[in-house]
Amino acid sequence: MIDFKDITPKDKDIITAFTMDSNRKNCDLAFSNLCSWRFLYHTQYAIIDNFLVFRFWVDDDLAYMMPIGNGNPKQVIDILMEDARMQQHNFCMLGVSTFMKQDLEEIMPDRFIFTDDRDYADYLYLRSDLSTLSGKKYQPKRNHINKFKNTYPDYSYTPITPDRIAECMELEEKWCKANDCDKQEGTGNERKALIYALEHFDELGLTGGILHVNNQIVAFTLGSPINHEIFGVHIEKADTSIDGAYAMINNEFAKRIPEQFIYVNREEDLGLEGLRKAKLSYHPVLILEKYMACLKESPMCMIKW
Repeated sequence: MIDFKDITPKDKDIITAFTMDSNRKNCDLAFSNLCSWRFLYHTQYAIIDNFLVFRFWVDDDLAYMMPIGNGNPKQVIDILMEDARMQQHNFCMLGVSTFMKQDLEEIMPDRFIFTDDRDYADYLYLRSDLSTLSGKKYQPKRNHINKFKNTYPDYSYTPITPDRIAECMELEEKWCKANDCDKQEGTGNERKALIYALEHFDELGLTGGILHVNNQIVAFTLGSPINHEIFGVHIEKADTSIDGAYAMINNEFAKRIPEQFIYVNREEDLGLEGLRKAKLSYHPVLILEKYMACLKESPMCMIKW
């Protein structure tokens, strides 16, 4: 029987000891995301034979993530399959990226059916692209930022510190009312995750920034490392009445992401047309497809994140 444990902020060092040294690119594996979304997925973790494993629930369906560790995870996956059987559920893994899919097909050939969902693909960018916006393809972004600077010459950018959490909460509430987020399941859940993240900001290893105009907050963003070379941007909120606020907070934060991080993962678009257009406009270097992997001998489960 696997000794699964609920994820709490106190588990950060244990979990990041595996994730930070891995080559996994998924936003789902950022520790702050694992913790902040636990209210929805009831995510648990365990260590099996020096592999980190996760199981969680999507509505009434049990799901797992691909084990994280060095070496061949076949034996660990077999143990997870037995755990699913004991829980009387089919064995399915979610968040299986293109690279993991290749590994899985190699170590366990012809065992899985893979189903992808474009809405849950991650967008990865070069940190240097987002911070410099250099080149012809980013001219529209530079124009947008220059217009913002000319319109609001007194703007300022400051890092999120404990004394500034309250004003982030105020902007989040304003944004939520403007977008009726409590009336929609997706944005309502995001709000719960964001509030948890802000309330446990330092414990989760988050960093972030705030944009002010006329000494009033107009945007904020926050993120955390996914692995040793990928930084995840988890949240970005702005007052849409301030033209250029989103472009400005994006650029200012990117400038301050440590240079050790080569890539920035700005997460999924969830199939939202406007969000997809915005993410594509920043010219990702990789759209990381993610699959659901279910055993061929089991009835196909259609789990949604």
